[in-house]
Amino acid sequence: MKKVKKAVIPVAGMGTRFLPVTKSVPKEMLPIIDKPTLQYIVEECVESGIEEILFITSPYKRNIEDHFDQSFELETRLERNNKLKELEVVKNISKMCKIYYTRQGEPLGSGHAIKLAKSFIGDEPFAVLYGDDLMKSETPVLKQLIDVYEKYDANVIGVQEVDRNLVYKYGIIEFETENKIKSIIEKPSIEEAPSNFAGLGRYIVKPEIFNELDKLDRGKGNEYQFTDAMLNLMKRQDFYACKFKRTYYDIGNQLGYLKANIAFALDRDDLKNELNKYLKEIK
Repeated sequence: MKKVKKAVIPVAGMGTRFLPVTKSVPKEMLPIIDKPTLQYIVEECVESGIEEILFITSPYKRNIEDHFDQSFELETRLERNNKLKELEVVKNISKMCKIYYTRQGEPLGSGHAIKLAKSFIGDEPFAVLYGDDLMKSETPVLKQLIDVYEKYDANVIGVQEVDRNLVYKYGIIEFETENKIKSIIEKPSIEEAPSNFAGLGRYIVKPEIFNELDKLDRGKGNEYQFTDAMLNLMKRQDFYACKFKRTYYDIGNQLGYLKANIAFALDRDDLKNELNKYLKEIK
């Protein structure tokens, strides 16, 4: 069994729900306090043992490349001004792991984006993480998925129980056994939902997924959907659910983004007391 050492993170989406700020700032670079959302996701990868990451990006997201690259001028100024703590923070960003980039020329869906990673992945299993799904947990969520992969030597989908009244928003898991996945039902009605466990932005897949991506037809939204490729691969390979322990924040919408900022701020010693005081004042 090959180890999971590579991750693919699609970040080519336009982020229209956050316009006008996403006209110039990628939604994945919106800060949770003072750190871009995407950096938290990269840190989750590194803490889970990932050594190489490929961003599937677009021509309008150079900010992402700039952030994870070395910044010689900034580092020189910080060192000259004896701001050594800040200098260490900046230097560590570019040293976390090996990061590569490829551009998705057209917005043709998640399946099309991940297909572009084929030469980067080769014949290895790999992780897929979405840039607007932020997880807060004691044990990194991706590490929890890797543990399931190593137990079963199988594809893994990270899932979480959601309110039954909200199943229409998610891809809902149909189980064959307690943890083995039979199918995924996209945004079912309450009556049609086979469970209330939703797939939430973390996956480990074997390289055979590219065979399915190569022959994939357009699906929902006239785009190539990664979920459709996984459904086809399920006919030939096992998929297991990782019912991971964490708090999930959908950074793709304003309320989720605000909740994440508050939650992460309440974890910081330099912010939590004053923030708690303020939250009590505005109740």
